[in-house]
Parts: sequence; structure tokens; C-alpha cells
Amino acid sequence: MSEVTAAAANGSLPLPVVDGHRLPVPLRDALRPGDELRDRAGVRRRLPRYFYEVDSWNTALQVQVAPNFCLWEFLGVDVREVPPLRSFPRYVPCAVTALAAHLSVFRQAVGTYVHVAANGGYRSPAHRLSRFASRHCWATAANLYRIGDDDLDEEGTLTRYAGIVRSVLPAAWVRPYGHGDGEADDHLHIDLGYMLLEPVALRPDDEPSHGSTRI
Repeated sequence: MSEVTAAAANGSLPLPVVDGHRLPVPLRDALRPGDELRDRAGVRRRLPRYFYEVDSWNTALQVQVAPNFCLWEFLGVDVREVPPLRSFPRYVPCAVTALAAHLSVFRQAVGTYVHVAANGGYRSPAHRLSRFASRHCWATAANLYRIGDDDLDEEGTLTRYAGIVRSVLPAAWVRPYGHGDGEADDHLHIDLGYMLLEPVALRPDDEPSHGSTRI
């Protein structure tokens, strides 16, 4: 077992769970496990410490994290993500399973395919789109650009699907329609807030094995 692997017994997912404090320095610097980011109101939010380790794109394609959703759908990024996090192995916070489960309920309600945008799933704190404490950094937010045959770029369409989200996912928040900061006019943003998920199989150390910068 790798030194960075805190536990491999994590329910049904065939993925090791990794304590981010035990990762090599370039990855720790990008993921900032257990550090803090401020939200728009200046409130400090604790970043995830525990991640699923994804060894290859083939694994991401094959691992199903909820009915109708595989892991790859939450890992699509472009060059705005830092280089250490664009190659495998890659790391995604364990709360991605909660996001996938919620989206699965939403997909059942709409009765058709739900498409997550590139950069619309997990993004690290080092990603250039990670402004303030974006819930994407917790793997608890998704940007949907298309549902079935509907492109999500018109107010009426976005409003209709936002209403469905609110009716079937009472714990979820939907970004309001608009063109300003904190609004969306070309995608449906769904998020579950700042969720930290620590798998029950883990027995974390009180202190990280390596130094970790604190804010």
C-alpha cells in the first residue's frame, strides 16, 4: 500500500482514499488540504483533506459514483487547472459521491441525460476559476450546460429546471439567472454548500505527516 493511502476500504468504490497531508509537495500546494479559503462574505471555509485517488482516465471512465454518473463527468478541466492536477493520478474530494447522488435524483426527475460542463465539476483551489471559496473546490457543485435536448442558455429554460432542482433537492442551492457576479445565464449551477466528507474507514493522524501551510 502506498504511503499516501490512508484507507482503501471505502464502501463500493474501487478507489483508495488519500489523506491530502501525505501527498507530495506539488500536489499539496495545489490542493491545500485542510487549509482555508474565504467566501464572498469573508467567512473562512475549511478545504477538503480526504480525496479519492484516480489512477487513470480509464478508471475515471469506468467508476460509477451514482446511478447514471461516472467519475469522469466531474473531472473535466482545461489549462486553467494547474499542471500537477491535469495528469494522473488525480485527486477528487470524497464529497463528490454526495454531489453525484443528488444529481442522480435530479436526472430521475427530468427523465433524460444531464451534462456537466468542462470545468463544471471539481476544480482545485489553484484553478484560475476558483474565485473566493468556490464550492467546486469541495466537489459539491456542478455546472450543467445541457439537459436532454435543451441547451441551458435561456432564462425560461434555466428557470424551469431550477424549479425542478428546488422541488426534488431541498438541500441544494441554484445560482439565480442573470448576467452579473454570482449569477448565471449560460448554465445551471447546483451546489450543496461546504461539505467535508471523511470516510468512516479512515483513522487520521492528529497532525499531518508533512508541513501544511495554514492561512
